[in-house]
Amino acid sequence: MGEAWIIDGVRSPRGRGKKGAGGLADVHPQRVMAQVLNGLKDKVGFEVGDVEDVVAGNGSGTGDHAHDIARSSVLDAGWPINVPGVTLHRFCGSGQQAVTMAAMGIMAGQQDLVIGGGVESMSRYSPNHTDGFTANNKHLFEQYPLIPQGVSADLIATREGFSREQCDAYAVRSQERAAASIKAGHFTDSIVPIYHNDGQLALDKDEHPRPGTTLENMQGLNPSFEKMGTTLYDGHDRTFDQICKDVYPEIDGVTHVHHAGNSSGVVDGAGAILLSSPGYAKANGLKPRAKIVMTATAGTEPVIMLTAPGPAAEICLKKAGMTKDDIDLFEINEAFAAVVLKFQKDLGVEDDIINVAGGAIALGHPIGATGAMLIETVLGELERRDKTTALIAMCTGGGMGTATIIERI
Repeated sequence: MGEAWIIDGVRSPRGRGKKGAGGLADVHPQRVMAQVLNGLKDKVGFEVGDVEDVVAGNGSGTGDHAHDIARSSVLDAGWPINVPGVTLHRFCGSGQQAVTMAAMGIMAGQQDLVIGGGVESMSRYSPNHTDGFTANNKHLFEQYPLIPQGVSADLIATREGFSREQCDAYAVRSQERAAASIKAGHFTDSIVPIYHNDGQLALDKDEHPRPGTTLENMQGLNPSFEKMGTTLYDGHDRTFDQICKDVYPEIDGVTHVHHAGNSSGVVDGAGAILLSSPGYAKANGLKPRAKIVMTATAGTEPVIMLTAPGPAAEICLKKAGMTKDDIDLFEINEAFAAVVLKFQKDLGVEDDIINVAGGAIALGHPIGATGAMLIETVLGELERRDKTTALIAMCTGGGMGTATIIERI
């Protein structure tokens, strides 16, 4: 099996995902992704006509995200028409899966230069919190009554015994680490400023972090998913909390501990990673930063939904012939505080080597883009700390997880 080298990566700033309020809300997601692609080109200096595919993750696929946003973004970027694009959907893990798919083509010897990444403009979402993940398929719902992820996160906290205070403490740590990274300029080299069509700057820095967040000001935030869990919605015969108890009868009820401060931020953004075969890189003067060691996916019980990062990581480590002790840094998507706390509990990972630059609670989680952003972030931290290996893992809808191990070259 061949190697897939990570040449470099970039991302947009994360803009608040609120219609009419976020810095990227008025920029079409194709334009955001197109500018990220051109930012990657400008940073690395590769020949865009040699790119054999652009693989982009997206968690929506409708409205302004529709019709293969990867190919549309390539065309919008002004790249040669011979450069194709494909869009894939693995819920929150879409961007990480896109990088995996790009790496697989290279490792299989089928391709030499591929971009993996993703894009999401959550400010363009039309949220519907009552239909779960079954897309109105009653037969599927009878087998697996999938529920909104916020309620699932509270179910994890309930079953694992994670308190509101533990979740809040984790969130404060994420904000503190992100603030320190921003102050030190650690994200500067990887951020591509995004512009409006008239050339005016739309956004050049992350909007979501809340510096100065403390446990004290967290205490005033009400649980975000309690009303959702206890409301009987039209067309349903049970509340979401009742579903949780039916599926997990050992609990007395759901303790709702997650809120806006300890859940991932709703943001807009895009990210991209350039991957190459060793032969192409050497022939074209591209200097690699790292290589893909192993990737894996996992499925777990889909009602609780968000517990698969640990199993995916364990599969990835086993396939690589490694243990957790071989990993210098872990980057686990902060979909909700309880997701990361469970990962730490499952694998026995200490606080000082996980999400060391802050995560999605502070920075935001632009669904299809996040996976590529996490890879670029942890690679930068490996370089700054002179470390070698990192494991990136994410939970996704439907009870799945994605994992990737990278190693500096």
